[in-house]
Amino acid sequence: VMKAFGKVDIVVNNAGTSNTTAFESLTDEMMQHDLDLKLFGAIRLTRLAWPQMKQRRWGRVVNVLNIGAKAPRGGSAPTTISRAAGLALTKVLAGEGAPHNILVNAMLVGLIESDQHVQRAMRTGVAYDDYIANAGKNIPVGRMGKPEEFARLACLLVSDANGFVAGTAINVDGGASPVR
Repeated sequence: VMKAFGKVDIVVNNAGTSNTTAFESLTDEMMQHDLDLKLFGAIRLTRLAWPQMKQRRWGRVVNVLNIGAKAPRGGSAPTTISRAAGLALTKVLAGEGAPHNILVNAMLVGLIESDQHVQRAMRTGVAYDDYIANAGKNIPVGRMGKPEEFARLACLLVSDANGFVAGTAINVDGGASPVR
């Protein structure tokens, strides 16, 4: 991937795990913890890098969210609420950054093969290949995504090859989200 796009320094905020609950069970503490971890983590990290990007007149920010940011469903609080706020943050930063050649976008992740799925397969006693095949069967492309597929898009967004994409939220989900 790096050969195609040159040297790219990347900072990613994809903090935390997705603990979800029904709204009636959602406490202020749970919501605040999720906002601190996911939304304020992105705010603080971006705030640290913003002045240097503005001074250089070049910068790229990619907020990693999940498809629930566009299409939240019942029982998905607090994570989809925090991720939807991250989507709003992306749009605000894109508008403020674009005049300074700071391009801000979001990648909304669906099911991507990762260590968390390895752990889940082990906990359930299912062979990893069977777990992955089963988890991917309801995705329109028929499988889970691969980490390198996600990484290629991230590299494109943060490279010089991207000079015009700003303020967008790209689903990386194999067509799983009902909202494009």
